Amino acid sequence: MVKKKEDEIPEWVTDEIQNAKFKKPEEMKKAGYILEFYYEDNKVDIQLYENVEDGRHIVTMDVVKDIKMDDLLKGEVYEFVFDQHKAPLSKKCSEFLEKEKEIDMKAIYQFELKSLELMEVGSNEATDDTEEE
Repeated sequence: MVKKKEDEIPEWVTDEIQNAKFKKPEEMKKAGYILEFYYEDNKVDIQLYENVEDGRHIVTMDVVKDIKMDDLLKGEVYEFVFDQHKAPLSKKCSEFLEKEKEIDMKAIYQFELKSLELMEVGSNEATDDTEEE
């Protein structure tokens, strides 16, 4: 008789997660900065000032082909436009993950960076007002 490992996730949970059906993406626009580049996977880790739906502030995003990762800067503030893809998990799967693995996960999310714009942080707006007086 083969003994099951305690930390093993059942096949039905793995299947549900791997075959999750994503709904129509929701376009989002949030400010933040780039933490890390993953050139081989064409992905970036981004720290957002506002959290995404599941509460995270740090997300990994796929980068569309139009964006040249070499032109991006770490630590600079950007306004990111991205698609949030969501695949809800069944109640049974969510409850299993919460009770057995202490993972609070009701859905799977994927993010796709579509465009970004470098923001002017600490611009001269305040000094312009004082100069007019």
